[in-house]
Amino acid sequence: MPEPGRILIVDDDPDILTAGRLLLRRHFEHVETLNDPTSIPERVGGGQFDAVLLDMNFGPGESSGAQGLEWLARIRELDPDLVVVMITAHGGVDTAVEAMKLGASDFVAKPWQNEKVVATLSAAVELHRRRVENASLRSVNQLLQESAQGQPSPIVGTSGALAGVLSVVERAAPTDANILILGENGTGKELIAREIHRRSARAGQLFLSVDMGSISESLFESELFGHKKGAFTGANADRAGRFQAANGGTLFLDEVGNLPLAQQAKLLRVLEQRHVTPVGSDRSEPVDVRIVAATNVPAAALRDEQRFRPDLLFRLNTVEITVPPLRERTDDIVAIAQHYLRVYGEKYGKPRLSLTHDAKQALTDDPWPGNVRALRHAIERAVILATSDVIQIEDLQLSGPASSGAAGTAIPNVHNLDQMERQTIEKVLRKHGFNISKAARELGLTRASLYRRMEKHGL
Repeated sequence: MPEPGRILIVDDDPDILTAGRLLLRRHFEHVETLNDPTSIPERVGGGQFDAVLLDMNFGPGESSGAQGLEWLARIRELDPDLVVVMITAHGGVDTAVEAMKLGASDFVAKPWQNEKVVATLSAAVELHRRRVENASLRSVNQLLQESAQGQPSPIVGTSGALAGVLSVVERAAPTDANILILGENGTGKELIAREIHRRSARAGQLFLSVDMGSISESLFESELFGHKKGAFTGANADRAGRFQAANGGTLFLDEVGNLPLAQQAKLLRVLEQRHVTPVGSDRSEPVDVRIVAATNVPAAALRDEQRFRPDLLFRLNTVEITVPPLRERTDDIVAIAQHYLRVYGEKYGKPRLSLTHDAKQALTDDPWPGNVRALRHAIERAVILATSDVIQIEDLQLSGPASSGAAGTAIPNVHNLDQMERQTIEKVLRKHGFNISKAARELGLTRASLYRRMEKHGL
């Protein structure tokens, strides 16, 4: 049986093309021929071939090898991983050696020996496989480095509401079922997703998180499914998508409820087929990932067919988990606050901090529309501002009704630009119940830009 391998023979001699095709088709699964090198750009690229058998000279009277060197350079630009083997006459060995210095992997001399040609191209196919694997590993490592920025916090709390969530996690995690996590912004949906992965059979593999709301429509397929070099402007190298990078592990699709319908269709196709096709390629690649998705869109809105595809929802919510807002787990507020007090106390060199009784009560009474994320920022701010080892209620600078009258902590009317920006963003966030997408639209920002400003102002 022919071994895996896709070979392109480029030569202007029809006898060479015929002999090469008849020989190599007995040994490789796919062989094509080309008698005009000017057609190379149309045929090379997108991972269509593993190796090119390229003549050194084209046209009558040509013997310098300059044409072969020019086309070698062009092929290397089009696909750096493609392996090129040069064809030369006995008198052109010196030129063939020069070609190897410029990136060719080997050469065969005319008239060739069949065994030599087959062995050389078998080595070329194997070299291409290793190059592609190495490029994929580099791309995956880049994604790993990006995903490793900042380790998640532990799940803190003993309330009944949280215990109910963890009970479902305990039962669903060991399976390979897709899971949809619902909940308001800041409730800790990604922490639940990571806990599902930690308790699953895939725990030893990668957990990769993707903010679906921050991916532009034009880059959606490239980010999720990868791309080949030259597939579009700026695609300077092959790049693995999130699905390939998470292969064997868990892919967390955050803010999936905000995907436009057109992108939902593309995601559904991959979930159904378990194959992805990188942008610029005509070959699909199998992927094995467990999908955990999350959204702040209410369950009722997800079932509106004008907003979310029912067939995609069916694929995502084999198990559905709703993470309660912080106001429904008030028993956990002080424990969470004390956890972050330790975290930020160590970060800012204040390891002995504690909360007064009034500060604990103010934290418990606050409605926390921004949930755990807002509580975390409040504690960090308090650690920075505290002038002693005891956090007072005024250090928290809460703006909720429980604290606005007690210590004059309502947001002041200021003219400092940074403070005005913070005040405006907080006002719009509260108006929309901390729905990031709606707030970003009203502010004229992208979701990513709004997240950056929220981090900047501790919101």
